[in-house]
Amino acid sequence: MTEPHFPGDGSRRFAGLSTGSRDFVARHAVWNDQQRAAAEDLERRLGELDLVRVVFGDPHGLARSKTLTVSAFRSVLRNGMDYSPGPFIFDTGHNVAVDFFAAGGGLGIPELTGAGDFIVVPDPSTFRVLPHTAGARVGWVIGDEYLRSGQPHPLSGRAVLREVCARLAHRDLDGVVGLEVEWYLTKVLPGDVAAQVGGFGVQGEAPAVAPVNGGYQFNLDAFTHALGPILEPLAAALTTLGLPLRTMEHESGPGQLEFTFDPLEALAAADAMLLFRTVTKQITAQHGYHASFMALPGLRNFDPSGWHLHQSLAYRSSGRNAFAAEGRLLSELGEHYLAGLLSHAAETAMLAVPTVNGFRRLSDEFSLSPDRVVWTVENRGSLLRVLGGDGDAGTHVENRIGEPCANPYLYIASQISAGLAGIDAATPLDAAATDPHSADAPALPTTLGDALELFRKSELLRGVLGDALTECLHQLKTSEWQRFRAWQDAVGADSTHTVSDWEQREYFAIY
Repeated sequence: MTEPHFPGDGSRRFAGLSTGSRDFVARHAVWNDQQRAAAEDLERRLGELDLVRVVFGDPHGLARSKTLTVSAFRSVLRNGMDYSPGPFIFDTGHNVAVDFFAAGGGLGIPELTGAGDFIVVPDPSTFRVLPHTAGARVGWVIGDEYLRSGQPHPLSGRAVLREVCARLAHRDLDGVVGLEVEWYLTKVLPGDVAAQVGGFGVQGEAPAVAPVNGGYQFNLDAFTHALGPILEPLAAALTTLGLPLRTMEHESGPGQLEFTFDPLEALAAADAMLLFRTVTKQITAQHGYHASFMALPGLRNFDPSGWHLHQSLAYRSSGRNAFAAEGRLLSELGEHYLAGLLSHAAETAMLAVPTVNGFRRLSDEFSLSPDRVVWTVENRGSLLRVLGGDGDAGTHVENRIGEPCANPYLYIASQISAGLAGIDAATPLDAAATDPHSADAPALPTTLGDALELFRKSELLRGVLGDALTECLHQLKTSEWQRFRAWQDAVGADSTHTVSDWEQREYFAIY
């Protein structure tokens, strides 16, 4: 019996013309030697797979993907993959915020006008096989965004962070980042799926969930043990994927968890955060739970969650911690780095706290969340705290401002850039604060609207992000902020002290 075929398709000789731009990877030399070697190894493994998911992080820090057959992916490894600019156009509520069809809608880049496709090239060094798929053997790989000219896409957060890391490398430095992430696990309840259907700029109802416990017994072993049926397979999957999971613990809120990871190089840390959040939501959903990285879900008596970013610099040539110094808390370089973080804290806040909801943490209502631009030694109420000191090889700075759903590439890039600005300017470090919430200290922005204004005026961030990404982020976040304010006006809601229904619908499901 002969196999069915389409006329003229016996050899699939045109398959390589179906995606991307012919020989894009080689023509534009977008891979280094390590990536080329990883690609060769990956091609040898493709026979073991059924599908490959190519992913990139959008401006909101969400993973966007296409799933390819293995034969299509072989072509993508040479040609790259065409991708629609939709992820750069829609705000968090899927409202069209950046109009690429308007005059000048290309954000100053002609190739973007008209919403044409761009090219995504897999980074073979990020390839993993997902351990939690339903039956098919599925690979997962992070891609880099490019213009057809071969230039990195000006709206790519990963390209921004890679450039920041290159600046460090020229100084014989690496960025070292430790992830400490809080998030919520809830149990999904039966509900009306139709109610969860939204539209362009109008989110549907948030998933109906129940707390998994009563909370407010910090680090209680009984709570952690009771969640073992979901935490154990999650931990196994994360370690199988190569993520350096270090600890899991139950925090204060009902079902509030904290995961920490071993320190990683900055770009690897951002990739790990993208993978961690994505896989955590997928695996918990398979077990009937809902994971949310929303800072403060609109559920009764829930406590806010943060993403505390531990950071330092290390000398590439020796691996030695550049912040450590004998007989003092921080090296001179470390002091200038810390001073740079303080100097630029307010203007970089929008990249660490990019949602309406996230600013609810930055209030004196929550003593363990920062609200002032200060630093301390160890004090958990401050924006920045120094851990280690006096020759300790692990000396580093922790920034406690971030919310768990922040874009990892932009958050980390903004932190390193602020620190480097302090180093370049030899910015002196003021004395540590005695009261992290003192009214005499400069205040952090208290709303997304305030943070957005400071962000747009920042010369530092415009220099790091470029004009196009700065303007794109401003339009995306302005749309989000204006929709929230319009909702407040329409319903007459004063949600100053409580999480609004708008926030719960906007963030709880997608983040």
